[in-house]
Amino acid sequence: MSVTVELFAMARARAGRAELAVPARTVREALEGVAAACPGLAGLLVGGCLSPHYLLSLDGERFVADLDEPLPSGARLVLMSADAGG
Repeated sequence: MSVTVELFAMARARAGRAELAVPARTVREALEGVAAACPGLAGLLVGGCLSPHYLLSLDGERFVADLDEPLPSGARLVLMSADAGG
């Protein structure tokens, strides 16, 4: 099953791309896939948690804190810098 991860702000700059699809059943698996595919995001997970430098949203509707949360097929995760603003 595949999910799409959209990258914004510093996450996009460090990854060198705007989005990527990764096979994942949980948020953790998605983030591990992103870190493996984008060496510039090597510090994405710290001690088994999302680095405090980033925020993660599920389908643009709510922020995600539980990395073991299951993801439905076709989910879209939005990864952005914690200091990103508008």
